[in-house]
Amino acid sequence: MPPRDPFPQRIVCLTEETTETLYLLGEDWRIVGISGFTVRPPQARKEKPRVSAFTSAKIERILELEPDLVLGFSDLQAGIAADLARAGLEVHVFNHRSVAEIFRMIRLLGGMIGCELKTAALVGQLVVFGLQSGGWLGPPGATATPPRAPERLCASPSRPSRPRRRR
Repeated sequence: MPPRDPFPQRIVCLTEETTETLYLLGEDWRIVGISGFTVRPPQARKEKPRVSAFTSAKIERILELEPDLVLGFSDLQAGIAADLARAGLEVHVFNHRSVAEIFRMIRLLGGMIGCELKTAALVGQLVVFGLQSGGWLGPPGATATPPRAPERLCASPSRPSRPRRRR
């Protein structure tokens, strides 16, 4: 049997924040399932299967996707996380409640997938973006798009030419 990659290749995101972060990092190819509440980035709803709401999930559907990591948020998803862990999946539940904790979540997620340098660059760009836009949300009516992380700063294998599809 070939050695297992040390970083997750098939990730289910039960909340929008981790989905958006992986897209900003250019690591969206890892995502195999998302929350039905995901609206950012818009292409995620078109590209990825929806496997959960915020406090409920299609456990059997998630298991069919064979993720090697499931990402959630807060104690509101503790029951989902427990069910998935009992089924043998690796689950991490973030609990960010401030801008500093959001940056910590981004850094932790980057470390989990072997993209520490790319993630540090993204966090730096987000700090500058937040300051330049007049605050973290920007001025009323602002439509600026957050920056993407620079390519080629990830220890994990290059993005496959075609994402794996399981039937």
